[in-house]
Amino acid sequence: MLSAWLAANDEAIKSGRFWKTWFLSFGLLGLAFVINYFAGLYATERASSPVTDIILSNIRVYDVDGIFAYGAIAFWICIAFVLLADLRLSPFALKSVSLFTLIRSFFVSLTHIGPFQPDFAVRSVQVVNKVTFGGDLFFSGHTGLPFLMALVFWENKRLRYFCLASSVFFATCALLGHFHYSIDVFAAYFMTYSIFHLARVAFSSDLRLFKSSPFVAGVDNRSGK
Repeated sequence: MLSAWLAANDEAIKSGRFWKTWFLSFGLLGLAFVINYFAGLYATERASSPVTDIILSNIRVYDVDGIFAYGAIAFWICIAFVLLADLRLSPFALKSVSLFTLIRSFFVSLTHIGPFQPDFAVRSVQVVNKVTFGGDLFFSGHTGLPFLMALVFWENKRLRYFCLASSVFFATCALLGHFHYSIDVFAAYFMTYSIFHLARVAFSSDLRLFKSSPFVAGVDNRSGK
């Protein structure tokens, strides 16, 4: 298995230029996470009272905390395995996530509406408090990021359907658990689609490298099919 992985990634491993962009993508991702952290704190500290919502006001709260938190972790573990399988995928995918996070941080900082559930900060699964602050609502990252991965891996049908299903699943959980207002969830699809096309332009060289991978077309390097 290791020999097959080395053979599939031989060109990337031996390329100094590749490693430069690979480390740059992780650096950009780290910077985006730092900015996102402070944007979330800022929005939460200044959060106002909650407002009514056409969906949340008419459904009770469901205990989906564990699914919301651990499901997201499981999703990203799966994506990590895909990115590790072919290193050429990582730069464009990670930079797209970074751009998504940076743009979302900007929007989070603009408007400070309090969470719909008054007891949002007291959740049954404490991991939830690690992935969201309470005031970082617009737009839903749990909904948008899986959709972004669906757009990134669109040519690979299995990954596309997996990511689309995950996005719809987390969107449903976000509403059932009252983690987000309905506008946060539904707007995420429109925001993410725009971000993806911005990423295609901003990271065009990484996109070309990404498209050189057989995974984009759903081809397994080992079989050549």
